[in-house]
Amino acid sequence: MNDLVESWRERVRAAAQSQSPLRIVGGGSKDFYGQELHGEIFRTGANAGIIDYDPTELIVTARCGTRLSELERTLGEGGQMLAFEPPHFGDAATLGGCIACGLSGPRRPYGGAVRDVVLGIRLLDGRGDDLSFGGRVMKNVAGFDVSRLIAGSLGTLGVILEASLKCSPLPQAETTLAFELDPHEALNKINEWSAAPNPLSGSCWHAGVLHVRLAGAEVAVTAAVRRLGGEACAGAGELWQAVREQTHRFFTSAQGGSLWRLSVRSTTPHEELGSGQLIEWGGALRWIDAREGRESSSLRAWAERHGGHATLFRAADKSAGAFHPLPPALLELHKRVKKALDPVGIFNPHRMYAEF
Repeated sequence: MNDLVESWRERVRAAAQSQSPLRIVGGGSKDFYGQELHGEIFRTGANAGIIDYDPTELIVTARCGTRLSELERTLGEGGQMLAFEPPHFGDAATLGGCIACGLSGPRRPYGGAVRDVVLGIRLLDGRGDDLSFGGRVMKNVAGFDVSRLIAGSLGTLGVILEASLKCSPLPQAETTLAFELDPHEALNKINEWSAAPNPLSGSCWHAGVLHVRLAGAEVAVTAAVRRLGGEACAGAGELWQAVREQTHRFFTSAQGGSLWRLSVRSTTPHEELGSGQLIEWGGALRWIDAREGRESSSLRAWAERHGGHATLFRAADKSAGAFHPLPPALLELHKRVKKALDPVGIFNPHRMYAEF
């Protein structure tokens, strides 16, 4: 792998010298995410393999091109998982792409986000320098925590070479309950249950039904089932996979339109914002099918009023901008970070914002 990384360094240096943009691609499963793609394709899939994994340490280190499915299978054999439950959106999904996109699945409010489990990153910057941040232990950060900054940066700051992640034990027991509730009742209930010591690990409301997943110690799950009531859900594994991978009927029916992802306070009241809606993360994530609904500016204003932001997640036309506009001061900070790690601006230009 040293020869491969060296060849990548030379390619990055040549691109920087000629100011030729590079489009970093792992498995390509999340190419739809973000703004329009620019640059010569820079494939990272060849840099694959798990470098170090000891289940007793709850840490795994792997190269960027490692298939996400392979990594999760290995962790599962060790009785562990990635707590943020990353979506794949395709069999070719890689660890590097997972970190670069920063997306999390249904377990996000209860297990943390991608950046919460990233302990260390090895990165090629825009000068072709091979840099390492963080490490392979839980307490390793002094100064700026650059490794977690890379999570969600969509490849705009460098080429991820390898990463060390914190793992979590698989739950001893898991069950899913279903409740027939309107959206207002569902939000009230899930916020009430979230405030109590219930072993929640996922929630999803759609079309009059709230599904709640409980996971943890068997005694805790059994007690929560008695407290909450509801009906046991058959095929729960398929349900949560469909929500995570967006093969759920809500997402398939929204194809061809504009799918918005609104992150707001969990207590935000329900409001009809489009042709359909799916609510996750205990009320904090609202997916909106905007084929018939408010304009982008109105959706973003609504999200801001409720303490959050709105992302145009999937759409044929992203002229409205994929990501919520940044305040001027925060945009300037983003540009400075970009300049520090990618001085010429060759990595995934304009993938996040038009300004860099």
